[in-house]
Amino acid sequence: MDPLDFLETDELLRFFHARKTEMSCMENPQTFLSQLRDHNLIPEDKYQSIIRMKSKNKIRTGVYDILDWLENKNSEHIQLFWRCVFKDVIMTQYPTIKVLHTSLMDGSFHFDLQLPAKVESEESEERGSSKHSDSEKETKSAKKKRKASSASNCSSGEDQQPGLSVKQNPGQRKKTKKINYSSPRKGEAEEIWTWPLYKSQLPVTCGQEEGTLIRDKLAKGEKCILVDKQWFSPSEFEKFAGKGSSKNWKMSIRCRKTPLGKLIKEGHLKAAAYKNRRKLVKGKQQNEEESEDEDSSMEEQTTGDSTGDEMEGQAELLEVTSDQGKFKVTCGALTGTLHKKRFGSGKCGKSIRTELRWLTPVEFVNVALNQSDATWRKDILYDGKPLSHLIEARVLLIHSLLCKCNLCKPKPEDLDNQKNDDECCICKSEGEEELVECDNCPRSFHQNCHLPRVDDAILRDDGQWMCTFCIFKAIEECRYPDKQRAQAVMSRLISQQLLECQYLLLYLCSADEEQIFATDPGQYLSNYSSIIKTPMWLDKIADKLKREEYQTVSEFVSDVQLIFSNSATYNRNNPEYLEMSKNLKQLFDREFERAFNIQD
Repeated sequence: MDPLDFLETDELLRFFHARKTEMSCMENPQTFLSQLRDHNLIPEDKYQSIIRMKSKNKIRTGVYDILDWLENKNSEHIQLFWRCVFKDVIMTQYPTIKVLHTSLMDGSFHFDLQLPAKVESEESEERGSSKHSDSEKETKSAKKKRKASSASNCSSGEDQQPGLSVKQNPGQRKKTKKINYSSPRKGEAEEIWTWPLYKSQLPVTCGQEEGTLIRDKLAKGEKCILVDKQWFSPSEFEKFAGKGSSKNWKMSIRCRKTPLGKLIKEGHLKAAAYKNRRKLVKGKQQNEEESEDEDSSMEEQTTGDSTGDEMEGQAELLEVTSDQGKFKVTCGALTGTLHKKRFGSGKCGKSIRTELRWLTPVEFVNVALNQSDATWRKDILYDGKPLSHLIEARVLLIHSLLCKCNLCKPKPEDLDNQKNDDECCICKSEGEEELVECDNCPRSFHQNCHLPRVDDAILRDDGQWMCTFCIFKAIEECRYPDKQRAQAVMSRLISQQLLECQYLLLYLCSADEEQIFATDPGQYLSNYSSIIKTPMWLDKIADKLKREEYQTVSEFVSDVQLIFSNSATYNRNNPEYLEMSKNLKQLFDREFERAFNIQD
């Protein structure tokens, strides 16, 4: 007789309940999930949604959700669950399962399962929701071409800007600063605010920024959205995400694509009145007490370490967003994006990302104007105004000369890290997975996001690694010196044009800044399948390309165009998303002609 027959069902369920987190942290859980699917313990759609995930953090959360579903919806088959996972092939691959098997068989689980009674209060649910996320912080072995993300602390006091998140040594792992949430369950995409897990807080997004909204604080009119240990009011979070011009946070801030205004109107959220604040910058010195008063309706500040760039004459007004993280800047004909978290001073911190590389403000001016003595505060412009305006507004904080952070006193590996992006070029997230750095451009990638996938053997190699973007650019001119006919190109075998197709798909993913077209719309739009009969998204095309399911270039292009036509059909009454798909289609058509040197 099977030893499991001697254990009561409630004992197996209690044991399962206490071990869900451990099982969700198993490495490469696909075999484990396949075993559950083969025994009809989990639905096919839940299985498919997990194996398509790329982020390890999301996979763990997804596995936990499946186990939680199994406990709540399929608990009568708990004995079958343990029997199917306690197979030798499963226990050999997953040491965690082997340990659980030993604990059940020798009875030792009785000594460590003295669980307290379940408490259904808000505090207990908050602790419960954080329990799983804490387990996800376990460290893993490092790989060679990784970035690290250790928050650098500025020693110049509370008013100093934190230094750039860079690695302490080449082998450290890079941990995400973003709050990750699992994909919504099927049929519940529009009702996440009713889940017990989100009784006290909700995941919210605005543009590309993600945060956590605390319900009670919103109801009291306090700063209620937490992002990277910083608190924002809804309007501040809207500005932080670069959507301040809309001045309508109830529509621009969303929970799973649903505006907060709709949740408030339907009674799912309570919101107090928030006062609108307009920050003003004047060219005269103000009291330190006024500069530290966050609730003041205006801030009139200048920095004590500016070097003759103070504004003179009548007060000049400039509306700024002190929590915004990125700024489009220009100098002469050169354009770039200044990243606040990388900014230390004019010479410290490569904080401006151009198309080709990362530069310090001084280097940016030197490249743009070919002047070694240029004054970067005056010559770099943001929104038509000198960069000194952001410094005087204390939006950008210059680190002190005594600062010892990784920006101001960088080690060799810190300087090397500053040459590459901090997030994946494709999925726009840092994640807990390793980021592979291109040795020829500033781009960084997750191994699975890049096409083709970056193998572990390449990471262990001491040689140079170039991404598909750089390889395509290096051989672009010599591949098609003569003009090509579009019809002839479309009929070619994709095996002969694989580089061009990989480049085009990566280009689309990179251009899709808000990841609108990356995943299956049916996961978060409840009525999508009733309108669109043949859904298509970028991740699915990437999977088909990896599995060699396309025979000709035409088949590949047809799927790409299907994304745009589906979007046009579904978003007929949504101008914002319709415009996004049109712009992306124009980019694809242009790059397709350039990639194959198509004749007009």
